[in-house]
Amino acid sequence: MATCRADFFRRYLQAPEGRPKLGVGASPGAPGGPAAVDRGAMFGSRWRKPPRRLHCAAATWSSDGGEEFSSQEEATQKPEFPNVESLSLENAMESLPPEILLRILSYLDIFSLTCIAQVNKLFHRLANDDGIWFRIYQSEFRRPTWRLEEDEEEEDDEGRSAAHWKKVYFRMVAAHVYKWRKELNAVSPYTGLPSQTEHALRSHRLSWELRLRDACGRESRHRRNRAVFSETSLIVGWSDGGLPAQRSIRSLQLHAIRNPGHPILGWSSLLLDLDVGAAPSHFLGESRLVTLRDLPHGVVVGTWRGNDGVAFILISLHFHRLVERSLLGSPTCPYSEPPASPLADPSDLQLGLHGHTLHFVLHNTDACIMSQYFHQLSCRPAWIRDGLVRLTAVSRTNVSQHRSLSGGVRMPWRKGELSGSVKNCCFMTLTLTDQFQQPFWCESAAMCITPDGGGGGGFLMTHSSAHGTVRVELEWLKEQRPFFLVGLVVSVSVHKVNRHFGTEY
Repeated sequence: MATCRADFFRRYLQAPEGRPKLGVGASPGAPGGPAAVDRGAMFGSRWRKPPRRLHCAAATWSSDGGEEFSSQEEATQKPEFPNVESLSLENAMESLPPEILLRILSYLDIFSLTCIAQVNKLFHRLANDDGIWFRIYQSEFRRPTWRLEEDEEEEDDEGRSAAHWKKVYFRMVAAHVYKWRKELNAVSPYTGLPSQTEHALRSHRLSWELRLRDACGRESRHRRNRAVFSETSLIVGWSDGGLPAQRSIRSLQLHAIRNPGHPILGWSSLLLDLDVGAAPSHFLGESRLVTLRDLPHGVVVGTWRGNDGVAFILISLHFHRLVERSLLGSPTCPYSEPPASPLADPSDLQLGLHGHTLHFVLHNTDACIMSQYFHQLSCRPAWIRDGLVRLTAVSRTNVSQHRSLSGGVRMPWRKGELSGSVKNCCFMTLTLTDQFQQPFWCESAAMCITPDGGGGGGFLMTHSSAHGTVRVELEWLKEQRPFFLVGLVVSVSVHKVNRHFGTEY
């Protein structure tokens, strides 16, 4: 090969004077430039263009067949390579071999893979790699092999798309979603809620994670794997030693974690995002050791008396759409219920609301204090006042509707070896359905007993939110000890009624 090159250069130098020369600064198409020189023909098929990063010096041919550099510094100049320190992180990642990038991406979870696929075309192709999604599929469904469907058996490996196993994985996930949707088809006639909600939550092995953030942006996470279920709600509590002081908490988030501890398949669904600094706080009660305060959305914070340390945090969640919110939400955005079309007939405007049912429960973390079902609740248009639609479930004048509360009204708590209870505090869970047995207003929150200011010697339990108010009237008989429920009125905001039924009250 070297002899052939030497003969080629010798014949080129002995050519006539009219041959084209490679002069300094000559360019193709210019006078004296190598306009018709084909480098592929000169050097054969092995000719390769120099890399773009290499700056080759212009050269002239000398009489002895060697090269003579036209610049003094180009004779000793080396190819310039970019400085590694000057590269950005994105360019440094893209410069890695695909095998290393795939190894890095294999440690990410599904949500992170979905996010990194939006960076550029390179990461979109790597994040959809079949090898990564095949391992995800095997880890989720624990199947060593996959039997193709009839419409896929004719396709070979070359005909498949790059994201084949990704499609297979989400198709199987959709099948599992349909499975638990079938489990929720059975509806309780008393509450209008799926009767298998607790079974669906337990079968998916959900874990509940509390995320607290302070003013400096530092976040602490607290995992809870057990919850206390009641008829229509569950209570999740945290009492570990890592809870920060109450005054340092700025935001509170509650996440439902599916497959906790799994490095790839762990999925987080946002259930609650509360701005603690701007949220209203109400005093519930106190005992010899702790003080309870009520926050919106069923959050109860217990602090030690005498300091600002948090002893425990309790959150009550209603069963309405809880399975969908725990499985179909994302780490940054909660599941939103699809809007329902108006259900009312315009002829019902003169009749008002009728045929409503109410399932009302008073409970705590240990037992149920009261559970009652009220049906055929109604409200005429003349009874609508102050923007509220009043539905009376228990009337003070009707003695046959009065109910006794089983046991005492209290809020038990436990912190390590310490335990106790706060009297006259409990959780309330109401489920109001319309005349079509569809859930209309579902809420779970903490309530406390306070003396009635009317001078009659009675007691009250009240709760208010953006959807309406709840008023519970109680009487206490010294001879029999327990409280008696003598009045229960649920008032729904007119705005909520008009949006649900399409009315114009």
